[in-house]
Amino acid sequence: MTPTPAPAPGEAPAAPARERAARLLLAAFAVATAVDLIALLAGTDLVHTVAKPLLMPLLAASVVARGGPRLLTASLLFGWGGDLLLLFDADVAFLAGMGSFAAGHVCYLALFKRAGTPRARGGLLAAAYGIALVTTVALLWPDLPADMRGPVAGYSLLLTAMAYGSSRMGRTAGWGGALFLLSDTLIATGVADWPQLPRPDFWVMLTYVAAQYLLARGVLGHPLDARATPVAAYREKRTTTS
Repeated sequence: MTPTPAPAPGEAPAAPARERAARLLLAAFAVATAVDLIALLAGTDLVHTVAKPLLMPLLAASVVARGGPRLLTASLLFGWGGDLLLLFDADVAFLAGMGSFAAGHVCYLALFKRAGTPRARGGLLAAAYGIALVTTVALLWPDLPADMRGPVAGYSLLLTAMAYGSSRMGRTAGWGGALFLLSDTLIATGVADWPQLPRPDFWVMLTYVAAQYLLARGVLGHPLDARATPVAAYREKRTTTS
Protein backbone atom coordinates (compact mmCIF):
# COMPACT_ATOMS: atom_id res chain seq x y z
CA MET A 1 0.00 0.00 0.00
CA THR A 2 1.39 3.39 -0.97
CA PRO A 3 1.82 5.67 2.07
CA THR A 4 0.02 9.02 2.08
CA PRO A 5 2.56 11.82 1.58
CA ALA A 6 3.10 14.19 4.49
CA PRO A 7 1.49 17.64 4.15
CA ALA A 8 3.66 20.53 3.03
CA PRO A 9 4.76 23.11 5.64
CA GLY A 10 1.89 25.44 6.57
CA GLU A 11 -0.70 23.04 5.16
CA ALA A 12 -3.27 21.36 7.37
CA PRO A 13 -2.93 17.56 7.50
CA ALA A 14 -5.37 15.88 5.12
CA ALA A 15 -7.07 12.54 5.67
CA PRO A 16 -6.37 9.92 2.99
CA ALA A 17 -9.86 10.35 1.51
CA ARG A 18 -9.46 14.12 1.32
CA GLU A 19 -6.00 13.74 -0.19
CA ARG A 20 -7.41 11.47 -2.90
CA ALA A 21 -10.21 13.95 -3.53
CA ALA A 22 -7.68 16.76 -3.85
CA ARG A 23 -5.70 14.78 -6.39
CA LEU A 24 -8.80 13.95 -8.42
CA LEU A 25 -9.90 17.58 -8.41
CA LEU A 26 -6.44 18.70 -9.50
CA ALA A 27 -6.48 16.11 -12.30
CA ALA A 28 -9.89 17.40 -13.39
CA PHE A 29 -8.46 20.93 -13.35
CA ALA A 30 -5.60 19.79 -15.60
CA VAL A 31 -8.02 18.13 -18.04
CA ALA A 32 -10.30 21.16 -18.13
CA THR A 33 -7.27 23.40 -18.71
CA ALA A 34 -6.08 21.25 -21.62
CA VAL A 35 -9.57 21.26 -23.16
CA ASP A 36 -9.83 25.03 -22.82
CA LEU A 37 -6.41 25.72 -24.32
CA ILE A 38 -7.00 23.34 -27.22
CA ALA A 39 -10.36 25.01 -27.85
CA LEU A 40 -8.67 28.41 -27.98
CA LEU A 41 -6.08 27.13 -30.46
CA ALA A 42 -8.84 25.59 -32.58
CA GLY A 43 -11.03 28.69 -32.37
CA THR A 44 -13.92 26.73 -30.82
CA ASP A 45 -15.65 29.43 -28.79
CA LEU A 46 -18.43 27.19 -27.47
CA VAL A 47 -16.01 24.72 -25.88
CA HIS A 48 -14.01 27.60 -24.39
CA THR A 49 -17.19 29.11 -22.95
CA VAL A 50 -18.00 25.80 -21.26
CA ALA A 51 -14.48 24.89 -20.10
CA LYS A 52 -13.25 28.25 -18.79
CA PRO A 53 -15.80 28.55 -15.93
CA LEU A 54 -14.73 25.13 -14.63
CA LEU A 55 -11.08 25.99 -14.07
CA MET A 56 -10.95 28.08 -10.90
CA PRO A 57 -13.73 26.20 -9.04
CA LEU A 58 -11.84 22.94 -9.59
CA LEU A 59 -8.56 24.47 -8.42
CA ALA A 60 -10.29 26.10 -5.44
CA ALA A 61 -11.98 22.82 -4.52
CA SER A 62 -8.61 21.04 -4.54
CA VAL A 63 -7.28 23.72 -2.19
CA VAL A 64 -10.23 23.22 0.16
CA ALA A 65 -9.71 19.44 0.09
CA ARG A 66 -6.09 19.97 1.16
CA GLY A 67 -7.12 22.24 4.02
CA GLY A 68 -5.64 25.36 2.40
CA PRO A 69 -6.12 28.89 3.73
CA ARG A 70 -9.52 30.45 3.18
CA LEU A 71 -7.95 33.56 1.67
CA LEU A 72 -6.41 31.41 -1.05
CA THR A 73 -9.79 29.89 -1.85
CA ALA A 74 -11.33 33.37 -1.90
CA SER A 75 -8.63 34.64 -4.27
CA LEU A 76 -9.31 31.80 -6.70
CA LEU A 77 -13.07 32.31 -6.55
CA PHE A 78 -12.71 36.03 -7.19
CA GLY A 79 -10.63 35.00 -10.19
CA TRP A 80 -13.52 32.77 -11.24
CA GLY A 81 -15.85 35.76 -11.05
CA GLY A 82 -13.49 37.71 -13.29
CA ASP A 83 -13.31 34.79 -15.72
CA LEU A 84 -17.09 34.70 -16.05
CA LEU A 85 -17.44 38.44 -16.52
CA LEU A 86 -14.73 38.59 -19.18
CA LEU A 87 -16.74 36.13 -21.27
CA PHE A 88 -19.09 39.03 -22.05
CA ASP A 89 -17.97 41.49 -24.71
CA ALA A 90 -18.98 44.72 -22.99
CA ASP A 91 -17.06 47.51 -21.28
CA VAL A 92 -19.14 47.28 -18.11
CA ALA A 93 -18.44 43.53 -17.88
CA PHE A 94 -14.73 44.16 -18.43
CA LEU A 95 -14.63 46.72 -15.61
CA ALA A 96 -16.62 44.46 -13.30
CA GLY A 97 -14.27 41.58 -14.13
CA MET A 98 -11.30 43.79 -13.35
CA GLY A 99 -12.91 44.60 -10.01
CA SER A 100 -13.36 40.91 -9.22
CA PHE A 101 -9.72 40.17 -10.03
CA ALA A 102 -8.71 43.18 -7.93
CA ALA A 103 -10.59 41.72 -4.95
CA GLY A 104 -8.67 38.49 -5.49
CA HIS A 105 -5.39 40.39 -5.45
CA VAL A 106 -6.36 42.02 -2.14
CA CYS A 107 -6.95 38.54 -0.71
CA TYR A 108 -3.58 37.41 -2.00
CA LEU A 109 -1.87 40.42 -0.44
CA ALA A 110 -3.50 39.73 2.91
CA LEU A 111 -2.36 36.12 2.63
CA PHE A 112 1.21 37.04 1.72
CA LYS A 113 1.53 39.14 4.87
CA ARG A 114 1.35 35.89 6.83
CA ALA A 115 4.57 34.67 5.24
CA GLY A 116 6.80 36.72 7.54
CA THR A 117 9.48 39.18 6.49
CA PRO A 118 10.34 39.84 2.83
CA ARG A 119 13.01 37.67 1.26
CA ALA A 120 16.58 38.79 0.68
CA ARG A 121 17.19 41.19 -2.19
CA GLY A 122 13.55 42.22 -2.02
CA GLY A 123 14.59 45.81 -2.72
CA LEU A 124 15.97 44.89 -6.13
CA LEU A 125 12.84 42.96 -7.00
CA ALA A 126 10.65 45.84 -5.84
CA ALA A 127 12.62 48.23 -8.04
CA ALA A 128 12.29 45.89 -11.03
CA TYR A 129 8.53 45.62 -10.57
CA GLY A 130 8.26 49.38 -10.05
CA ILE A 131 10.11 50.07 -13.30
CA ALA A 132 7.93 47.52 -15.11
CA LEU A 133 4.77 49.18 -13.76
CA VAL A 134 5.74 52.73 -14.69
CA THR A 135 7.03 51.72 -18.12
CA THR A 136 4.00 49.62 -19.01
CA VAL A 137 1.43 52.20 -17.91
CA ALA A 138 3.33 55.01 -19.64
CA LEU A 139 3.48 53.09 -22.91
CA LEU A 140 -0.14 51.95 -22.80
CA TRP A 141 -1.63 55.23 -21.59
CA PRO A 142 -1.92 57.08 -24.96
CA ASP A 143 -3.55 54.07 -26.65
CA LEU A 144 -6.07 53.21 -23.92
CA PRO A 145 -9.66 54.46 -24.18
CA ALA A 146 -10.04 57.54 -21.99
CA ASP A 147 -12.54 55.86 -19.64
CA MET A 148 -10.19 52.90 -19.16
CA ARG A 149 -7.02 54.77 -18.25
CA GLY A 150 -7.76 55.33 -14.58
CA PRO A 151 -9.09 51.83 -13.87
CA VAL A 152 -6.24 50.17 -15.77
CA ALA A 153 -3.61 52.25 -13.97
CA GLY A 154 -5.12 51.55 -10.54
CA TYR A 155 -5.51 47.86 -11.27
CA SER A 156 -1.96 47.67 -12.60
CA LEU A 157 -0.64 49.12 -9.34
CA LEU A 158 -2.55 46.55 -7.28
CA LEU A 159 -1.53 43.71 -9.59
CA THR A 160 2.13 44.68 -9.42
CA ALA A 161 1.97 44.83 -5.62
CA MET A 162 0.49 41.33 -5.61
CA ALA A 163 3.17 40.03 -7.99
CA TYR A 164 5.91 41.48 -5.80
CA GLY A 165 4.29 40.22 -2.61
CA SER A 166 4.04 36.70 -3.98
CA SER A 167 7.82 36.40 -3.78
CA ARG A 168 7.47 36.24 0.01
CA MET A 169 5.95 32.78 -0.50
CA GLY A 170 8.99 31.42 -2.33
CA ARG A 171 9.99 30.89 -5.94
CA THR A 172 6.93 28.90 -7.00
CA ALA A 173 4.45 31.54 -5.87
CA GLY A 174 6.81 34.27 -7.09
CA TRP A 175 6.72 32.87 -10.62
CA GLY A 176 2.94 32.68 -10.30
CA GLY A 177 2.73 36.36 -9.46
CA ALA A 178 5.01 37.26 -12.36
CA LEU A 179 2.94 35.21 -14.81
CA PHE A 180 -0.26 36.85 -13.54
CA LEU A 181 1.30 40.23 -14.29
CA LEU A 182 2.29 39.05 -17.76
CA SER A 183 -1.16 37.63 -18.49
CA ASP A 184 -2.99 40.82 -17.56
CA THR A 185 -0.44 42.92 -19.44
CA LEU A 186 -1.31 40.91 -22.56
CA ILE A 187 -4.97 41.74 -21.96
CA ALA A 188 -4.12 45.43 -21.56
CA THR A 189 -2.24 45.49 -24.86
CA GLY A 190 -5.37 44.12 -26.50
CA VAL A 191 -7.50 46.87 -24.93
CA ALA A 192 -4.94 49.40 -26.23
CA ASP A 193 -5.27 47.82 -29.69
CA TRP A 194 -1.58 46.95 -29.95
CA PRO A 195 -0.41 44.26 -32.40
CA GLN A 196 -1.09 40.84 -30.92
CA LEU A 197 0.48 37.40 -31.06
CA PRO A 198 -1.40 34.77 -33.07
CA ARG A 199 -4.26 33.38 -30.95
CA PRO A 200 -3.84 36.01 -28.22
CA ASP A 201 -6.55 34.48 -26.01
CA PHE A 202 -4.52 31.27 -25.85
CA TRP A 203 -1.46 33.06 -24.45
CA VAL A 204 -3.57 35.02 -21.99
CA MET A 205 -5.21 31.85 -20.66
CA LEU A 206 -1.98 29.83 -20.64
CA THR A 207 -0.15 32.38 -18.50
CA TYR A 208 -3.21 33.04 -16.31
CA VAL A 209 -3.96 29.39 -15.49
CA ALA A 210 -0.26 28.70 -14.86
CA ALA A 211 -0.16 31.76 -12.59
CA GLN A 212 -3.10 30.68 -10.45
CA TYR A 213 -1.81 27.12 -10.18
CA LEU A 214 1.69 28.23 -9.16
CA LEU A 215 0.30 30.72 -6.65
CA ALA A 216 -1.89 28.02 -5.10
CA ARG A 217 0.95 25.50 -5.03
CA GLY A 218 3.36 28.05 -3.58
CA VAL A 219 0.97 29.08 -0.82
CA LEU A 220 0.16 25.48 0.13
CA GLY A 221 3.87 24.69 0.35
CA HIS A 222 4.87 27.70 2.45
CA PRO A 223 4.65 28.01 6.25
CA LEU A 224 2.29 30.73 7.43
CA ASP A 225 2.19 32.64 10.70
CA ALA A 226 0.33 30.28 13.03
CA ARG A 227 -1.15 33.25 14.88
CA ALA A 228 -2.89 34.32 11.68
CA THR A 229 -4.21 30.85 10.82
CA PRO A 230 -6.07 29.63 13.93
CA VAL A 231 -8.18 27.08 12.06
CA ALA A 232 -5.18 25.37 10.44
CA ALA A 233 -3.22 25.52 13.69
CA TYR A 234 -6.12 23.97 15.63
CA ARG A 235 -6.48 21.15 13.10
CA GLU A 236 -2.75 20.40 13.26
CA LYS A 237 -2.71 20.38 17.05
CA ARG A 238 -5.79 18.17 17.20
CA THR A 239 -4.32 15.69 14.72
CA THR A 240 -0.97 15.40 16.49
CA THR A 241 -2.55 14.95 19.95
CA SER A 242 -5.32 12.53 19.03
